[in-house]
Amino acid sequence: MKDLLAGTGYWLGWKAICHLPESWVRWAFTTVTDIAWRRQGHGVQVLEGNLLRVLGPGAGGKELRAVSRAGMRSYGRYWMEVFRLPAVSKERILRDMQVNADIDEALTEVANGQGVVFALPHMGNWEVAGAYVVARGLKFATVAERLKPESVFDMFVAFREGLGMEVLPLGGANVFGVLAQRLRAGHLVCLLCDRDLTESGVEVDFFGEKARMAAGPAALAVQTGAPLHGVTLWFTGEGWAAHASPAIPVPAEGTRRDKVAAMTQQLAQAFEKRIAEHPQDWHMLQRVFIADLDPARLARQPAEPAPGGG
Repeated sequence: MKDLLAGTGYWLGWKAICHLPESWVRWAFTTVTDIAWRRQGHGVQVLEGNLLRVLGPGAGGKELRAVSRAGMRSYGRYWMEVFRLPAVSKERILRDMQVNADIDEALTEVANGQGVVFALPHMGNWEVAGAYVVARGLKFATVAERLKPESVFDMFVAFREGLGMEVLPLGGANVFGVLAQRLRAGHLVCLLCDRDLTESGVEVDFFGEKARMAAGPAALAVQTGAPLHGVTLWFTGEGWAAHASPAIPVPAEGTRRDKVAAMTQQLAQAFEKRIAEHPQDWHMLQRVFIADLDPARLARQPAEPAPGGG
């Protein structure tokens, strides 16, 4: 029954919300996220634990609570926009998405047949960012974490494919190989990587602590030679912003694992700067810092790097 209700809720979201006035929907999502914030459930507690690292040890309780409330409202805006995205015009997305020069240059490279890897944190609205890439006439592939119930996962895949994305399920057969093929064919690959979902991630220094991030983006860059950029996203009033770091070079020396670790650390540093500037738009309601993770999981033998997913 719980799975049925969840599946029905998502189905109604995509069928109904995009037809309602945006002001009504925005009020509803703000109200729901404010209630969730006041209840201080598990997700909000984890969010505040993560934000405390971003704000630093000098942050007071009042500041933390203000940022976490803004963070929950930002997360609610993400979901509101996801449900309304099928009704948003390509013209509006192109008009209201602000991008820096490195984004433009990387997408121009893709248009000219050069594969590129974009590695992203769970920040801003990555679905709108994907729609922006498609609106510019480009193909890209991504990986989706398997959700439960299966019907919800199927709806998310259909939603993303309907926007023009190629979606591969995390843990599917030879996902890494398929992504490498796409890069060699001159396509863009976009992967969320600020959370390790596969137990094969890389340990990085992140806001003064150890954290684990997915190794897939860096491993693909090492394997294929495709340029790797860290891309951060945030909300700007009624629009969006995307910022890419300069391409992260593959180290000249070291083992494959050493190169992947070094490049993933540079991604973490690129993420740090923009998350610190826009902490409310980092939607991380799951544990990423080593101190918060299950010790039994950390003791498992690392496997080969796997793609990120979201």
